[in-house]
Amino acid sequence: MAQVNDIHSAGAELPSELPVQAASPWQPLRQPVFRMLWLATVVSNIGSWMNDVGVNWSMLTLSSDPLMVALVQAASSLPMFLFALPSGVMADIVDRRKYLLFSQLWVFIAASGLTLLSWAGLVTPAVLLIAAFLLSTGAAMSSPPFQAIVPDLVNKNELGPAIALNSLGINISRAIGPALGGLILSFAGPWMVFLLNALSVLGVAWVLYRWQAAPSIQRLPPEHFFPAVRVGLRYVHAAPVFRNVLVRTCAFFLFGSAGWALLPLVARRELGLGPGGYGIMLACIGLGAICGAVLLPGLRKKFSADRLMVLASLMFGLTMLALAFIRHFWWLNACEFFTGFAWIAVLSTLNLGAQRSAAKWVKARALAVYLTAFFGSMTVGSAVWGQLATHFSIPVSLSIAAVGMFLSCATVWRWRLDQDPDLNLEILNDSDNSPVPDVHHNRGPVMVSYEYRIRPEDAHDFTVCMQDMRRVRRRGGAINWSIYEDVLQPGIFVETFVVGSWMEHLREKERYTMNDRKIQSRVYAFHQGENMPDVRYLVAPA
Repeated sequence: MAQVNDIHSAGAELPSELPVQAASPWQPLRQPVFRMLWLATVVSNIGSWMNDVGVNWSMLTLSSDPLMVALVQAASSLPMFLFALPSGVMADIVDRRKYLLFSQLWVFIAASGLTLLSWAGLVTPAVLLIAAFLLSTGAAMSSPPFQAIVPDLVNKNELGPAIALNSLGINISRAIGPALGGLILSFAGPWMVFLLNALSVLGVAWVLYRWQAAPSIQRLPPEHFFPAVRVGLRYVHAAPVFRNVLVRTCAFFLFGSAGWALLPLVARRELGLGPGGYGIMLACIGLGAICGAVLLPGLRKKFSADRLMVLASLMFGLTMLALAFIRHFWWLNACEFFTGFAWIAVLSTLNLGAQRSAAKWVKARALAVYLTAFFGSMTVGSAVWGQLATHFSIPVSLSIAAVGMFLSCATVWRWRLDQDPDLNLEILNDSDNSPVPDVHHNRGPVMVSYEYRIRPEDAHDFTVCMQDMRRVRRRGGAINWSIYEDVLQPGIFVETFVVGSWMEHLREKERYTMNDRKIQSRVYAFHQGENMPDVRYLVAPA
């Protein structure tokens, strides 16, 4: 199971500046490894969507409680909430190929176990929830590193088309998998669907096993796990645009989860459909997503990211109202087509926002936080809407979610995705030309200070500008940051920040981006000394 949802296209490492467009959107397929992995991923995703249909339909046959049905969505989303960030950290510090192979083995074992239990007639609601959790755990492990290897498979000018092809492949599988899963359910039963999902993983594992990645050159040793987690969280906290993406993510998916969690109940209880009809409904959503993926480049030229996000959110809210009240099969399927269209538009917009606001050195970790917010919102929302459907009714639960979706559009006024459109997070190779003292890497903590000479009339503007510098230091790994003015020598300001060790200081120097340099230049413009600001390195005694 390489990818099971459009959200997994979030992790690809895009450069901060868009690369030169490839001659053709299909050009990345000329790269043999990318082509084989793309084909294997499409097959694996078809198996994953078939498995989703099998699990949801099996739960419907075992329990009529709306909460239990909604908990399938919650069990599938919870692992991403729990494990996406640790997986993003692992993707930054270990061999990604070996880690991906382990995740594929995990999914194969979980899918095979579910197949045997289903064939033996031992499946219960608890077994289905545990299986959904374990399978999604495999997806949580593979998602950040899977997308992080894309730049290793294609040329730089092919990176944009490669990401578009991955999104297209996900939506092709969304259109084929549910319908095929429903057909197989009708003729062979759930165990066959689960078996085919297990077998679909083998193609991805085989391609990864044959692929030999070029060795990467690292000037500094890999980070340790827990310090890497803390650095990633500090980066997210100090990145305003990324925080905006997280807020908008939670606002949309908390309410949008109702459409997915309650769709199986509408199909079975409200429309009286069998597995084939349910598969057709999911296929219509997939077709809408494919059309959305094709039309999105043109829509982005006409609408800003925020306007496109609002329009797609309103469309998704309307389709939830249609799901609540329309009981004609084909009319509802027509509405579900627009569900897929709106879903891919929102996901693509949020994904691009997250990618452009995360520097390359921390991209897997930052996007793992994004995945955590996404699936955490889906998990909480699925449980809430299932509970409401149990106590009231399915239409009431969907209607409340739709109203919440409409109200969530107000977040555009405060948390904008198009904030700082010139953001450039390309890493600098000459971030600091000052001499580097010979200090043991493990010594620390380290306090770094910069002394500035500022004219009295510029003091206020300088301190305001230094707040941007505070975010630069925090994003680079600083534990704390302060700015002080010398009361005996007015106009002398001292900036201080602390990192955990001399090694972390060296990492901080390597993490400087073009945007950081621009902020530093604005700060230095206030400095009135003949030379650059004086720098001091204070290391805790050994």
